[in-house]
Amino acid sequence: MGSIRASLVCCLARSMAEAVVAAAAQPTKLSYFDNMRQLQATAKVLSITKDSERVAIVSDRTILYPQGGGQPADRGSISSLNGDTTFQVQDTRMKNGVVYHYGVFEPSDSTFEAGQEVTLRVESQRRELHSRLHTAGHLIDVCMELVGRTLEPAKANHSPEGAFVEYIGAIPSGEIESTRVALQKEIDRLIASGASVNASVVPYDEAAGLCGGSLPDYISKDSSPRIVRIGDHTGCPCGGTHVDDVSSLTGLKVTQIRVKKGVTKVSYTLK
Repeated sequence: MGSIRASLVCCLARSMAEAVVAAAAQPTKLSYFDNMRQLQATAKVLSITKDSERVAIVSDRTILYPQGGGQPADRGSISSLNGDTTFQVQDTRMKNGVVYHYGVFEPSDSTFEAGQEVTLRVESQRRELHSRLHTAGHLIDVCMELVGRTLEPAKANHSPEGAFVEYIGAIPSGEIESTRVALQKEIDRLIASGASVNASVVPYDEAAGLCGGSLPDYISKDSSPRIVRIGDHTGCPCGGTHVDDVSSLTGLKVTQIRVKKGVTKVSYTLK
């Protein structure tokens, strides 16, 4: 009888553990998709794990942006509702749709329970800087098209340390400087006139229409992509955070255009 009871207890414990793992494996709701300006929100803890000796918290939803798409990760905090326990978020990453908040507990011997309601907070200055840099990259995309350089966007880096956008295709060497001057002129014009930045999740066909008639091959035709647009200009798929209007990008400067092995790299800074 004792062995049966022990077996039942073991099975129950294993089922509970599996349930926690399953809950943690559910895709995290990305609340910043709905409101990129929200810097505080509540969420429910799903799991607390160690990943490569780092403590990671998974919640059912998050307002913290996980590194990706050239945009650095958000930092911030996760706190108990009564404020007794705080988890300082030092890094945020996404794996298979699940967002992991990495950091340390304060006090160090404290923790949260699975199912506990907590408060999420985003470090506002870091978020604002990265949002401005990310929108600046999109503005450069728009202005490249306006100056007649319809190159295919490739990778990008929207961090303060060496921000750039790259395009597949080469600008002739004799036209690089004139392109930079024309590009800067269009950037200054759009910033001066202002244009709203909008992000929306739409059906595939509508998304393709907003992006000039087609989408990258990596986007499934069964999906509903998130599209970011500046004013009425051509949009592009993007999961990042942005400013409300390009008028806030005063100080955006194209510092260099470099062409190498058929790739055009546009470097920029933002004061």
